[in-house]
Amino acid sequence: MAINAKKYIERALKIRDKEGKIVPLLLNAPQRKLYDALAAQHSAGRPMRAIVLKARQMGFSTLTEGLIFERTATRRNIRSVVVAHVEDSTAKIFEMTKLFYNELPDPLRPQLQARNAQELRFDTPSGSGLNSSIRCMTAGGRGIGRGDTVQNLHLSEFAFWPGDKKKTLAGLMQAVPGNPGTMVVIESTANGFDYYKDLWDAAVAGENDFTPVFCAWWEMEDYRRAPEPRFAPTDEERELAALYGLDEEQLAWRRWCIANNCGGDLELFHQEYPACPEEAFLSTGSCIFDKAALMAQLTRQIQPVARGDFAYTGDGFGFQLQGFVEGSRGATAIYEPPRPGAPYVIGADTAGEGSDWFVAQVLDNVTGAQVAVLRQRADEDEFTRQLVCLGYYYNTALIAIEANFSTFPIKEAERLGYPCQFTREVEDSYTHRRQKRYGFRTTSVTRPLAIAELVRAVREAPQLIRDGQTLREMLVFVKNERGRPEAMAGEHDDCVMALAIAQYARPQQRTAEGDAGETPEEPVDEFERQVQDFLNF
Repeated sequence: MAINAKKYIERALKIRDKEGKIVPLLLNAPQRKLYDALAAQHSAGRPMRAIVLKARQMGFSTLTEGLIFERTATRRNIRSVVVAHVEDSTAKIFEMTKLFYNELPDPLRPQLQARNAQELRFDTPSGSGLNSSIRCMTAGGRGIGRGDTVQNLHLSEFAFWPGDKKKTLAGLMQAVPGNPGTMVVIESTANGFDYYKDLWDAAVAGENDFTPVFCAWWEMEDYRRAPEPRFAPTDEERELAALYGLDEEQLAWRRWCIANNCGGDLELFHQEYPACPEEAFLSTGSCIFDKAALMAQLTRQIQPVARGDFAYTGDGFGFQLQGFVEGSRGATAIYEPPRPGAPYVIGADTAGEGSDWFVAQVLDNVTGAQVAVLRQRADEDEFTRQLVCLGYYYNTALIAIEANFSTFPIKEAERLGYPCQFTREVEDSYTHRRQKRYGFRTTSVTRPLAIAELVRAVREAPQLIRDGQTLREMLVFVKNERGRPEAMAGEHDDCVMALAIAQYARPQQRTAEGDAGETPEEPVDEFERQVQDFLNF
């Protein structure tokens, strides 16, 4: 007969509360969120996998230990392992597990064969008992990631593990079968941009089997405090209250916590008590965009109205868009469909210099709004075909393709007969005359101008940026030690640069229906120019 885990935890298990009293383990709101996420996977017949990004003192470790205890102390032949980041935490978790056992009602207490500094083993001397065990270990110790098959695995404060976290995790996961009855919970507060963040981002993107679970600080019922007399919210606090629906008791607790628990350091509060995942991971690096405005946009969870890929036929001048085919794994996210007759601009950043993403950003040239994003790993020719289709889809938009690492997409778009590409002026090395060339070239002159224009646009209207991936890249686009704006180490900036290129190219596109704007001129072929010069001599 299946045991109701929540009922078992709340009726049978006891913990030591903050006042030192032994009390029942009654789930709070954040704990219920994690429990429900795991229960949904179990009900769907899937292995239970969760990665938890937490604020301080929310009880995720306590709930996970409660689940592991229930799943080990009530079943036969179960091996459960808990790995904490330091020995002190390992000892505390093991003390919690021992308290669970000592306070169990007699009818629920299995026979204990062994109890030592690291392990509880439920069995009889004759081996006729449960033959199940809970073992607590410290990351970095010998034997981590090796040993018996494990059904339940809890990795605590994973972001703070020493050594090669990726290699250690790989070894541990090899010990856990991919069966529906198994459970793995990775929980941690953020510790900058490390492998834990990579795991979190992959979970959010659906690239692994872990369900991402995040709870903002204000979801914790205890995080409130009676305001002082004549309490007056600051402008920042009023914005937070409007954004998250906070009351004065929550604002008063936040103000108290920043001053007392975080030494007045707002960035530290964001890391320890985040309001959104991006806030937790932010470093003290100097983001060139308005972080508060970007994070506010992220919390609004703007979803595309459609996602998919474009279908096309033909090649060369017979190339023709057939339509948009929706699909959950499509490379193009549509946030606003094209308006008849409206002008659009597309900035395209091609893969290069270590990046494997091709990105195209579509802007409404009347409103400046981001209306679509094409982001894919693909060969250059397929990306170009999708890009040309995207251009036709948005009323034959002006397309500005980055030309630094490869000119193939530019030439391929021209070969396919696309009629509206961004042009730039260059000096011919032979004649020294100014000529037109397709594409946007990133230089020491154009890059700062394009980025500065994007910074201005975001500052004036951050609500026009709809895409989550773009917003996340903006949050990690910082000034390096030399003052040059770029993505933080290990992060991407393809979406940012594609959007900057689109902003830079906007003056070449009309700004209203019927407005001619600055129509791109047909570029002149260099050899053709030389022939004309000779004939006109």
